[in-house]
Amino acid sequence: MAHSKALLVLENFIGGKFVPSSSYIDSYNPSTGDVYCRVPDSGKEEVEAAVKAAKVAFPIWSSKSPLERSQILNKLADLIEHDLEAFAQAESKDQGKTVTFARTVDIPRAVYNFRFFASSILHHTTECTEMAAMGCMHYTSRTPAGVAGLISPWNLPLYLLTWKIAPAIACGNTVVAKPSEMTSVTAWMMCKLLEKAGVPHGVVNVVFGTGARAGEALVCHPDVPLISFTGSTLTAQRIMEKSAPHCKRLSLELGGKNPAIVFDDADLLQCIPTTLRSSFANQGEICLCTSRIFVQRGIYSEFLKRFVAEAKKWKVGNPSDPTVDVGALISKEHLEKVRSYVKKAQAEGARVFCGEGVDSLALPTGNQKGYFMLPTVIAEVKDESCCMQEEIFGPVTCVVAFDTEEEVIERANSVKYGLAATVWSSNVGRVHRVAQRLQAGLVWTNCWLVRDLNLPFGGMKASGIGREGAKDSYEFFTEVKTITIKH
Repeated sequence: MAHSKALLVLENFIGGKFVPSSSYIDSYNPSTGDVYCRVPDSGKEEVEAAVKAAKVAFPIWSSKSPLERSQILNKLADLIEHDLEAFAQAESKDQGKTVTFARTVDIPRAVYNFRFFASSILHHTTECTEMAAMGCMHYTSRTPAGVAGLISPWNLPLYLLTWKIAPAIACGNTVVAKPSEMTSVTAWMMCKLLEKAGVPHGVVNVVFGTGARAGEALVCHPDVPLISFTGSTLTAQRIMEKSAPHCKRLSLELGGKNPAIVFDDADLLQCIPTTLRSSFANQGEICLCTSRIFVQRGIYSEFLKRFVAEAKKWKVGNPSDPTVDVGALISKEHLEKVRSYVKKAQAEGARVFCGEGVDSLALPTGNQKGYFMLPTVIAEVKDESCCMQEEIFGPVTCVVAFDTEEEVIERANSVKYGLAATVWSSNVGRVHRVAQRLQAGLVWTNCWLVRDLNLPFGGMKASGIGREGAKDSYEFFTEVKTITIKH
């Protein structure tokens, strides 16, 4: 493919320096369908160099006090915040999301991730017990684990990368990170700020490339004792197999097929706008998005009518347009995959009330080759359908009716995933009862995506292994030791 000179060319960041690559991958702007960036196609050699640099930096970084590391993390947060608009524009161009979403969600959260872990690292305590009869005292100490391998996805690129880097380095580890090859630009931009923030060379190394080459080399490296991965369940299976010979510690945050349960006493004025957001925000490309909406039969028709009417108002188009609600999906292949689910639903006899294949999508000039899709609402779909069982990861949601509390709990739990769920009801007893019985790592009632980073984040079943958050990330990124003193 011929490339114009205007293309952005990224370089790996190893040992505090940008290192050019011998081979590259094309990265597309999802809103135009054009190649706009070239990303290093790294493999074993580059990962080896990055791990080496991280190992060299580890003694210096791990010996710094929590306060010293905290100050550096806060400085890095300030620098990203100072360049917030440039980061937001880049994230939108790279991922397809609206600039508004990147400006109000992605980049502020990336900043907050550094500030949060800069603070939390100052407040951890260890345990101590005494055995008076034996004349012994026991206490625990925690030390950083070493070089952490961090693999982050394409849907919330800087947001989820910093959710890993921040706790890893706050705890005194050094890191080798591999962002998605489809959305590498903001990670590369962040690397430019590390030295200015006071991060010593080699503490944060970023190697760009595919999962099959760069990711696998990182997972298989004997000097990387732990891997934190966010992405698909299929890739996680591969990571588990490849890391098994080294007994690596794994944190795996995977897919979801998240239900929203709307009881007949729900406040629809709150429920409908929030459920639209939980279904279609970031083009539905968030692991926490709602893709199965169970509505109690008494209000089912009313809910569906109002929900569809509001979904039709969501504007799809140029991500830079501040009036646009839905940007472009990540890639041409992903768009085709998401569309294929709608076709399957129709073939099975389900009814598409709005969106794909029902309404026409008018795109501005310049965006006609982009990967856009209208918010799509499917009803009259069976629980066994792939649309109700598999993660679609696009602006598609299914609305079905239910009768009883017992029945809906069973149906909500009847998928292989268990990441998040939402319950809508004004009955306090009911929301507690249902929340307890749902197989999900996070349950929101009468709201969605309200997060306290102190609390555990992660899923059950095929939605992952481990949790992330203040305490959970601290425990993952450190080794605990019990020390007994006889006095």
